[in-house]
Amino acid sequence: MQEVNPVTGCLLLSEPFSYDVNFHRTVVLLCEHREDGTFGLILNRRSNLMLNEVVDEVYVENVPVFVGGPVQQNTMHILHTLGDKIPDSAEVSDGLFWGGDFTTIIQLLNAGELDNHNVRFYIGYSGWSEGQLAEEMKERTWIVAPHNTQQLFETETPKLWHDILYRMGGDYRILANAPAYPQLN
Repeated sequence: MQEVNPVTGCLLLSEPFSYDVNFHRTVVLLCEHREDGTFGLILNRRSNLMLNEVVDEVYVENVPVFVGGPVQQNTMHILHTLGDKIPDSAEVSDGLFWGGDFTTIIQLLNAGELDNHNVRFYIGYSGWSEGQLAEEMKERTWIVAPHNTQQLFETETPKLWHDILYRMGGDYRILANAPAYPQLN
């Protein structure tokens, strides 16, 4: 398997035998990767909350909230594919944006112009201090993967980790099919 360094916009997939409760079989999108630290969102961990339960101004039901990570779970973050339609958004990678004007996002959601295929809401985030992610990469805690924006919004979240590894082919297909807890076999 080829070693690849993480960059803004890439995915980090936890190695299959990690038992860290915060990151077991997770897919993390790196929204910002700099020398002084890294910010990411777990893409495949849905919470039991709906957005209208945590944001009073939301009138639309059935908009799930995801757990972006264990850090500051009192904050909300947004990924979307709307680009310039949302002021102050930051493009993470081709066609995928992070953040933006929250009031505009809620107005568009309530007006029916947004749905689960073009916007996701996250509580908390995943963060690494300076040098921390580099150390985890040396320990082979993460597998760096490219992504397809459409795939991120359309793949069922429980299958995302497996599907990305499987599509990477070769030895990654073997990892994708490894049992979650081999000691139970």
